[in-house]
Amino acid sequence: MKPALIVIDMLEEFVRGRLRSPQAETIIPVIRSLIEVFRGRKLPVIYVIDSHLPSDIEFKVWGPHAVKGSSEARIVDELKPSRGDLVFEKRYYSGFRDTGLDVTLRDLGVDTVVLTGIHTHICVLHTAADAFYHRYNIIVVKDAVAAFSESDHEYALKYMERVYGAKILTSDEVIGLIEKS
Repeated sequence: MKPALIVIDMLEEFVRGRLRSPQAETIIPVIRSLIEVFRGRKLPVIYVIDSHLPSDIEFKVWGPHAVKGSSEARIVDELKPSRGDLVFEKRYYSGFRDTGLDVTLRDLGVDTVVLTGIHTHICVLHTAADAFYHRYNIIVVKDAVAAFSESDHEYALKYMERVYGAKILTSDEVIGLIEKS
């Protein structure tokens, strides 16, 4: 297994802003611990973040949010990327769509994506869908993702497991896997 940690949309907008998840603050330390383990093992840590243009289609559903260059589009300070981490800007729900993520993962020899971040039922789910179609193994860290509600969160976890064959693991289970490899 050659994994990469994918941190999805841990931005001011989704952690503390208008489109925040009620559980966003609680997953920050969990994601932080995963980042430290991945960096310690010299495994890729990759951020995929909303960085919208004023004409983006998502505004029809959610209103303006995470506009490129705005304070709402900044990664929260607690999870700031370090040198060596990669950051991909996205304009759609999926971290793969028009970002170059797939090519980079292939160049790095990655076969497994470990998904964390916000929102379980939107951007995490759509990133998992494209990971499936690109033939990656998928791990979703259930205590490192959050949604607008517990029912949205649970629905998305079950869907990703059933439809994409994602492994739904705790952060402790993921850390155990990484430390064994």
